[in-house]
Amino acid sequence: MTRKYLLAVLLLLGASVATAADVLRVGVSADYPPLVFQQEGRIIGIEADNALALGEIIGRKVSLLNMPFEKLLPALLAGEVDVVMSGLSVTAERSAQVLFSDSYMLVGQMAIMHRDKIARFAQPWAVYRPGVRVGVEAGTTGAAFAERELTEAKISFYDDSAAAFTGLRSDQIDLYIHDAPTSWQLATSGDNEDLISLYSPMTEEMLAWAVRPEDTALAAELNRALSVMKSNGTLQYILNRWIPVRVEVR
Repeated sequence: MTRKYLLAVLLLLGASVATAADVLRVGVSADYPPLVFQQEGRIIGIEADNALALGEIIGRKVSLLNMPFEKLLPALLAGEVDVVMSGLSVTAERSAQVLFSDSYMLVGQMAIMHRDKIARFAQPWAVYRPGVRVGVEAGTTGAAFAERELTEAKISFYDDSAAAFTGLRSDQIDLYIHDAPTSWQLATSGDNEDLISLYSPMTEEMLAWAVRPEDTALAAELNRALSVMKSNGTLQYILNRWIPVRVEVR
């Protein structure tokens, strides 16, 4: 499905399109499928489609600027980008630095396991049993959740998802706790068919777009556009295009 087709759907849904004004510089970290990632030299995913729809509604051309995730907020505050649209979770720490738009999606941490352990962890409460071996990435929301809530678990730290997947396959850990996009990828990737997610969020995290604290006018524009996207079905169309499991949008 092409970007041209997405635009056609957007127009059919009745979004108001204005004449293009100045370029809206959108900061992304294109290494987070299906939210935003690169394929054949193009930046694609939920946030790329969100930015395209947003630009059409507010009448501004959009330029996606790719950079490491940790540089997104500094670039925003330095005026190098106008808005960050990169699967950004709303946290108290970030809210002290930037102004968030309304949330476009509610996600959370999910547990991934080897298919051999489906029966053992079929019930959500099974994750909380004593002695469960849990893998996480240091510094993530998943690690914070495990350390706070899974007090009787044995927690191991991994550098990334690939290393944690190896841990699951070699029976070093029973569960790997990471954010929802990692679980969504399991549903579409042919490389990890031996792994499965519970697809039941253990936390609630709102995803939103960020602007500089003083850019209240831009934040209002984003919220207006997001309201249009929610009411005319554009947002749900984008989510359905990229996410193979049902999620709740608020």
